[in-house]
Amino acid sequence: MVRISLILTVLNEAGSLPRLLDSIARQTRAPDEVIVVDGGSTDGTIDFLHAHAERLPLKIIVQPGANISQGRNTAIRAATGDIICSTDAGVWLDEHWVEELVDPLEKDEGGRRGDEKTDSFLIPHPLSFDVVSGFFVPDPQTVFESALAATTLPARADIRPEKFLPSSRSVAFRKAAWGKVCGYPEWLDFCEDLVFDFALRDAGYRFAFAPRAVAHFRPRANLRAFFKQYYQYARGDGKANLWFKRHVVRYLTYLVALPLALVLLFAVPLGGLGILFLGFLAMLFTPYKRLAPMLCDMSLADKLRAVAWVPVIRVAGDIAKMIGYPVGVVWRLRNRTRINGACR
Repeated sequence: MVRISLILTVLNEAGSLPRLLDSIARQTRAPDEVIVVDGGSTDGTIDFLHAHAERLPLKIIVQPGANISQGRNTAIRAATGDIICSTDAGVWLDEHWVEELVDPLEKDEGGRRGDEKTDSFLIPHPLSFDVVSGFFVPDPQTVFESALAATTLPARADIRPEKFLPSSRSVAFRKAAWGKVCGYPEWLDFCEDLVFDFALRDAGYRFAFAPRAVAHFRPRANLRAFFKQYYQYARGDGKANLWFKRHVVRYLTYLVALPLALVLLFAVPLGGLGILFLGFLAMLFTPYKRLAPMLCDMSLADKLRAVAWVPVIRVAGDIAKMIGYPVGVVWRLRNRTRINGACR
């Protein structure tokens, strides 16, 4: 059997680590080593890790000031496994997570085809793969977190496996593939896993989707934290030149279409109402569809709060993105030399 290294980065995660380490200890396919890179925690995270070093095959590396890309690359360089499983702090893993992720990478009945160029993401079958996308689901603890999960996170039914881009909170890949694309982009502090995904795809590596390799994570606890998160995501998009068309559509929606609809509302009330209703439906139908199953166990008051939170979260997230994206674009224009000189 191939050697498996599980890697993650942490920063002040003393509160979330117990559940994550418990879930790693329960894996049906245990990793051969667990490499944790700490970015300079001050809350007891490092002491907690050292206290559990005998329970798991932990290797702890302290790298103060490292961003998540630098931390992941450091962990992978230190890894001795041929297969890297990556997750994040703040999650917990289904007991079959490692097993499900690694299985497509160990199937080689069809022969190696790692040098074959392809732009497709593939569903697992008995061929050799280089990257396996796991899945992730929310683990909300409050009404707000349930509404946030429904508004921002895809359900399993929403996923098109051939197009799915893995998050590095639930992914496995060959260490050789990581080396071929020069690892995670260390000039990026957010959206680094998407840039890594694109680099692997462009290099011709074959992707599989493992929907039963599930990581559970808790959404942001309040609107302020969510706003900051989406601002940072959009700033990362601007730095990495990702999703330009999506951001343009968002600006056109809020700065052109919405004002026109409001003008029409006063000029032709029925027409304006119709346009606003269609816009409302387009923005909120999917979040409410995802929210519906979560409402079953809520009180009536909590159901009403959850329903009310959805449009607030959607608009707040869009505003955060519209602010963050141009900040990232300006950064990109000022750092062209740094980006072009990076090994990507």
